[in-house]
This record gives sequence, structure tokens and C-alpha cells, in this order.
Amino acid sequence: MFEHHKEPLKSTGEFVSRQIQYLAFALVILSFSLGIGTLGYHLTGKLQWLDSFLNASMILTGMGPVDKMETEGGKIFSALYALFSGVAFLTFVGVLFAPVYHRFLHKFHLDIDDNKGDE
Repeated sequence: MFEHHKEPLKSTGEFVSRQIQYLAFALVILSFSLGIGTLGYHLTGKLQWLDSFLNASMILTGMGPVDKMETEGGKIFSALYALFSGVAFLTFVGVLFAPVYHRFLHKFHLDIDDNKGDE
């Protein structure tokens, strides 16, 4: 997974490769979440496919719904999807930025270790 803090920092090429892998996984999470929302809005809210996709996208990113749900099933789905979306979007962002955050902390830790030798 990630290198230990006592190991040297990976090369830029290895970092880019890792970032691409994490991006691919983050896109799987995003696609899965959008798929659930689009299908749910289409089936429970009786919306057209494009409107269902729009609603799912807006809810997933925290912008809010576009179309008002008229059916009870649509309203229940909207509430549950909104709860799911909050967690799903944070997971997407966390997975996407994990390698960048790790590299920053790893570099910071290496810089601290280098300065300890100066004392």
C-alpha cells in the first residue's frame, strides 16, 4: 500500500501511478453512487433518465434536489439517498486525495528526520 515513514519517498513516476490507481477506484465509487441514485430516482420518482441523473448528481455533491418527489416511494428514496450520498461523496474525496495527503505527510516527516541530525 503506502511506504512506511522510515522508507524513502517513492519516485514521482511511482506516485503518479499510485494516484491513477486511486483515481480509478474513486471513479468506481462515484459511478456506483450515481448509478444507484439514477436508477432509484427513475424507478421510485418516476423521472426520466436524464432528470434522474441530474437529481442524483446534485444530491451526491450536496447541491440539493432539482425535482420535487411526488410519490411516497420517491420521497423515501430521496431521504435515504441523501444520507448515503453524504458518506459516499466524502469517501470519494478521501480515496482521491489519500496518496497526495500521504506523500505530503511522508515528505514532511522526512524533512523533520533530516533536521534532527543537525542538532
